[in-house]
This record gives sequence, structure tokens and C-alpha cells, in this order.
Amino acid sequence: MTFTKKLLILALSLSTLQGCATAIVAGTVTAVSAANDPRTIGKQIDDSSIEVTAILELMKDDGVSKHTNINVVSYNGVVLVVGQSPNKFLIDTAINIIKGIDGVKKIHNQIKLGTPASITTQTSDAWITAKVKSELLTDDTVKGHNIKVVTENKEVYLMGLVSKEQSGQAATVASQVTGVIKVITVFEN
Repeated sequence: MTFTKKLLILALSLSTLQGCATAIVAGTVTAVSAANDPRTIGKQIDDSSIEVTAILELMKDDGVSKHTNINVVSYNGVVLVVGQSPNKFLIDTAINIIKGIDGVKKIHNQIKLGTPASITTQTSDAWITAKVKSELLTDDTVKGHNIKVVTENKEVYLMGLVSKEQSGQAATVASQVTGVIKVITVFEN
């Protein structure tokens, strides 16, 4: 079972086990996040639907689910696909699956050829993401709540709806975070 499948099962299990308390906290966090997001609630729901559908559809393909590490992030219908695959055939398979999902306007394929990232690398990436988000939220120029941060193998991807000035400043802020080796922007202006 891949890491993504395990994570999905763990998340579903925890939400079931925690009951009402989790629902209240998650509802509050979601409401605050939704209120600060420049996308409409409908677009936010559409993006969540694209991400969940992509995970489920990718899990249906044995080759993709067993041999790759792929993550899908959608922002305003623009999809960023990151991760690793041992061969181009599985990359093409994954991208073709995602192309068939309703609501996908554009795909940024950033899947690299190679072995799936280790747990250590994934943990390091999560830490880098947290540090970048924190820096963006405290920067006076950047509207950090308008930016999604995705880190894959120390490369930071920035997505969202920001001005050109904010785009440049966000990239500069992210590039100065310890551990970041490259910053890739996929902003809509």
C-alpha cells in the first residue's frame, strides 16, 4: 500500500474516531480558511473535488498506485502534479487519468523520473512547507492566505491568485527559507 493510500485511510479513520470534536474544529478551520480565500466557495469545493477524485482514480490504476509517489493539488481548476515515477509510461498514465477529471483546466506536470521519495524526505518537505507558509503569512507585501505551498524533494511550488508584485515577493521569501533548493511559481495574476 502506498504512502498516499495509508495517509488517506488514516485521515478517514481519525475523522471517524474523533467524532463531533473533530467536526467542530475542522468546520471552524475550514470556515476561517474559506473566508480568507480569494476563490469562491464553489471554486474551493470544485478544487477539493478534483483533488479527491484524482487520488481515487490514480489508486484504481495498479501501476500508478504501487510504483509511484504522486500528489495532486488544484487551485482554481489549475492542477499541479508532483512526485516521482520509475518510468515515463506511468507518468503519462497518471496525467491522462487527471486530464479526464471534470473541472481540470490546466495541468502542471512536475512528476520526476526516479524512485518514490522516502518518509524522511516527505517529512523534511512538510517542515519546509510549514516554514514557507509561516514566512508568507508574516510578510507585509504578500497575501500569504492567497498562496498554496507545495514542497516536493526540497523544491517549493507556489500557487494562487496574486499580483505580479506579490508573485515576485513570494518567490523571494520562499527562496530564503532554509532547505529550499528551488522555487517554482504557478500563479494566476
